[in-house]
Amino acid sequence: MRTGKRGLTTAAVTVVCAVTVLAAPGTAFADPGPTPSASASASRTAPPAATPGKDLEAVREKLDKLYHAAASATDQYNAAEEKARQQSAEIAALAKKITEGRQELDRLKDRAGAAARAQYRTGGLSDEAKLVLSEDPEEFLDNTGRVMRGQRATKGLLGEMTRAQEDLETYQADAAAQWKKLEANRKAKAKAQKEIEKQIAAAKELESELEQEEKERLARLERQAQEKAQTAWLGSNAVKDLDAATTDQGRKAVAYATAQIGKPYQWGAEGPDAYDCSGLTSQAWVAAGRAVPRTSQQQWQQLRHVDVKDMRPGDLIIYFDDASHVGMYVGDGKVVHAPRPGRTVTIAGAGSMPILGVVRPDTATAPAR
Repeated sequence: MRTGKRGLTTAAVTVVCAVTVLAAPGTAFADPGPTPSASASASRTAPPAATPGKDLEAVREKLDKLYHAAASATDQYNAAEEKARQQSAEIAALAKKITEGRQELDRLKDRAGAAARAQYRTGGLSDEAKLVLSEDPEEFLDNTGRVMRGQRATKGLLGEMTRAQEDLETYQADAAAQWKKLEANRKAKAKAQKEIEKQIAAAKELESELEQEEKERLARLERQAQEKAQTAWLGSNAVKDLDAATTDQGRKAVAYATAQIGKPYQWGAEGPDAYDCSGLTSQAWVAAGRAVPRTSQQQWQQLRHVDVKDMRPGDLIIYFDDASHVGMYVGDGKVVHAPRPGRTVTIAGAGSMPILGVVRPDTATAPAR
């Protein structure tokens, strides 16, 4: 390592410490990097050779926290986006009802106007007045029936007009309420977007401070941390059957998700060219014929929970205490997932991240093997 390397690494850590984020704690592992040569150590006034490795481990942990914070904000963005989409659809439906309500009210008013004009043409005498003035018994009986029918018709017309007016006022009030909710969710989306962009920018700035050798060592640290976590998970007997049978829908969902391998991660994306974590899992199940909630938190809250040891391909594994990440189990102890910005859809060990639990989108029973 050249003179000045420690200074660069220390600068990276200084950038790390300057960024405050909301994130789940990472898991630290020993430095796998090479020990500096004696000549390199002699060329700088630095602490023992382990210090650069410890600094890189701190960088790795901080990057994990930054991207975790971005993932949490992405879930909030997606939830706000989904609500805004639903509210826009509701407003459109209400607008249609308002238009139809106004047309119905106009039609009823026309009927009332026609009745008033008819009365005017007959000299302005109401049917009740004609009944009183009638001297012919047969005419009296005819007028009596006409009066009763007219009263019922008038009462019915007034009732229809009242109901139409009340419905119209209800639709208008509902539309106003939905507009307020839509505006609130637009603001929530904008706030979440700023948080996502802030965390990703901080992570990129931190990574840009590293030299190529450090980036490579950082990548090794990440791989070894994941491998260690996966080995520990498999050794814990958490999974009863790594190759459990699944349903036809489960197979279709897995086929869709694995076909996306290599496509880039993009927050808020649902394909077909890029995905975020829950965009991948939700679209995979849509392709299998089952609509599931859009975000990983909603998937955790609304789908049926199953024990980790009983999971089968197609099930969704929810990660971290705040349910901010999700992957799809594909069997053999592996998941397919969209990891984070700068990465692509890939296969990873199911236990390489902290598991919150497992949910199952379909309710069919898997065939016996």
